[in-house]
Amino acid sequence: MKNPYLPYPVKIDRIVTETEDKNLKTFRFVFLNPEDEKRFAYIPGQFAELSIAGKGEIPIGIASSPTEKGFVAFTVNKVGHVTSFLHDMKEGEIIGIRGPLGNWYPWDKMKGKNVVIIGGGFAFTTLRSSIVYMLHPENRPLFKDITVVYGARTPGMLLYREELAQWEKRDDIHMHITVDGTSDPSWKYNVGFVPTITEKKIKSAENAIAIVCGPPIMIKFTQPVLEKLGFPPERIILSLEMRMKCGIGICGRCNIGDQYVCKDGPVFSLAQLKQMPSEY
Repeated sequence: MKNPYLPYPVKIDRIVTETEDKNLKTFRFVFLNPEDEKRFAYIPGQFAELSIAGKGEIPIGIASSPTEKGFVAFTVNKVGHVTSFLHDMKEGEIIGIRGPLGNWYPWDKMKGKNVVIIGGGFAFTTLRSSIVYMLHPENRPLFKDITVVYGARTPGMLLYREELAQWEKRDDIHMHITVDGTSDPSWKYNVGFVPTITEKKIKSAENAIAIVCGPPIMIKFTQPVLEKLGFPPERIILSLEMRMKCGIGICGRCNIGDQYVCKDGPVFSLAQLKQMPSEY
């Protein structure tokens, strides 16, 4: 059995600055040992620890899809010591990845259903993974309608803008992009908070599952909108990835009641969360 404390060595293959404030960058990593890539078998919704020797490690949702071969990607917000150091690193430098960790979105239950994906801010990472996974030619027939509501504070804070444009052109996915506000006269999409746009754009909960990932305040106000639209609690899927710490249930800092988010989650249905101490 692999030692869960030991990370896989990876090389920074590509760095993309995502937002106009330059605080969000997507790092694409290549495993130094091809066998490690095979061992790092993940499912959309999981996360991993990015480890930098002498600096520490950080839990980050996996932004790439397992259908994308040869690399694994993470979008990292520059908010602390480790993330700031990572943001200053260059292509070709080496770090470690520990994982994959946690559970994943309920893909077996989603087959044959309409899928509603709702995301906000930089928490769109595992949702990006999910969209790429579902749109893969081998997987797309497994799902019915796919609808996405994604919001950011301003146009310049949207992630994956080239991919958003590509998805919008497709006829097998419905994109609803929104920002909290903008003075840009060329902005052609929605203006409004994610919960408001969700209520306007999502017309039915029939045979549908909703996946929600975003800042806690967004989730708090989106949850009642989905219930109003008719989604039962067991078909509202939420991610508590912001609670992640060590990832393997040792530090005890992620627990909610008797649940360890890193081992029992981070993905929970609203029905499960209703049985736990309130998180939102």
